[in-house]
Amino acid sequence: MKDGLNISVIGGTGYVGLTAAACLAYKGHMVCCVDIDPEKVQLANQGLSAFYENDLEKILKHVASERRLMATLDYKGPIKDSSIVFLCAGTPSRKDGDIDLSQVREATRSIARALKTKKDYFVLVIKSTVMPGTTESVIIPLLERISGKRAGKDFGVCVNPEFLREGSAVKDFLFPKEQGIVIGELDEKSGDWLSKLYQGFDAGIFRTTINTAEMIKYARNAYLAKDISFANEIANICQRCNIDFLEVKKGLEMDSRIGKGRFINAGIGFGGSCFPKDVRALARKAEKVGIKPRILRATLEINDYQPKTFLSLVRQTIGNLKGVKVAVLGLAFKSGTDDLRESRSIPIVLGLLAEGAVLHVFDSKAGGRAKSIFGNKVHYSGTAKEALISADACIITTESAEFADPKLYDHMRGNFIFDGRRVLNCKRLNRRFIYAAIGFPAGDKI
Repeated sequence: MKDGLNISVIGGTGYVGLTAAACLAYKGHMVCCVDIDPEKVQLANQGLSAFYENDLEKILKHVASERRLMATLDYKGPIKDSSIVFLCAGTPSRKDGDIDLSQVREATRSIARALKTKKDYFVLVIKSTVMPGTTESVIIPLLERISGKRAGKDFGVCVNPEFLREGSAVKDFLFPKEQGIVIGELDEKSGDWLSKLYQGFDAGIFRTTINTAEMIKYARNAYLAKDISFANEIANICQRCNIDFLEVKKGLEMDSRIGKGRFINAGIGFGGSCFPKDVRALARKAEKVGIKPRILRATLEINDYQPKTFLSLVRQTIGNLKGVKVAVLGLAFKSGTDDLRESRSIPIVLGLLAEGAVLHVFDSKAGGRAKSIFGNKVHYSGTAKEALISADACIITTESAEFADPKLYDHMRGNFIFDGRRVLNCKRLNRRFIYAAIGFPAGDKI
């Protein structure tokens, strides 16, 4: 697109919103982040983020210095001047598994109030993850009732789900070839309007209905989560049969129907802001429409049980954990992020504490956030080496390249290593260790 557009991003200092805003500004558009959090708005205007994501602050500082991105608490001005408005409000889980739409509803009301005085046509783009039917039954009626405007006439509506992977979100947004771009459109004009924004992106664009686009987001996440739980179930069986799961994985990857690189590794399970929440929400939706979601429920059940399986492995290998110094490497649900939401490290750390272990934890990005969860119950280390010095045992809970260095474990006093992510090539260790992992033959000494 030769000439940049004026774009507003509602919920623009959150994870999806700020990533989208920064990347669109980097593409040459004038972007305004609208949010209700004064502190996060101030950070965005300084080219900073309240959370860690690879390369995000580098891009933020660049676009802020060129004045292509700004943040504000005001809805009215930015929406008045925008031809595209992205809605990126959060949809956290409720206790029953349904998604909480309170942030989406409040943001929609604010957009509708600003829309009252807007004369020009624009397209509202829903990037929030919402259940099929939400845009048509909740968002559009709320917009029309408060603004007095008509969808399809005065403004367009699209659903454009995000497929950002934490740790590589900037890359995923700017180079979406692997995931593709999905546009659910209210009408052809809405879809045409949004499609122009993505001209120049090297990715296929799939245009469909609003409800279908909403469903695609959930279906993708549920499919990937299912793969993880399937891999973990096979790995659990392998362990009982004294078989190395990684060897089984190589055999699976030979089958083109499975495909190398598409099969998910076994370990302690999935976490983060998407998979657990979205699978639960889809399972609840299935139950509401009269479907028993056996695969979805099994996916969640296996995932919930994996940390218990891992803790059982630790107990069986070491025995009594009271007073045992354990180094825990990694706290975030994946490397390259500081996100602790539903991280499998949390039940593992809490389980070890309940057993009386003395924990020294390290995470290069999430250490600060962990203090709000564990308080002073654990010791926070500044480096992996510091955590490992004089440790009786080590537990790896995040897949990080840093933890794959075999020399790192020379600093340990003991010889127990529990690899929750299979990141370490145990055959390269410099001395004799008892190495244990999900799907690794039990009792093998390396």
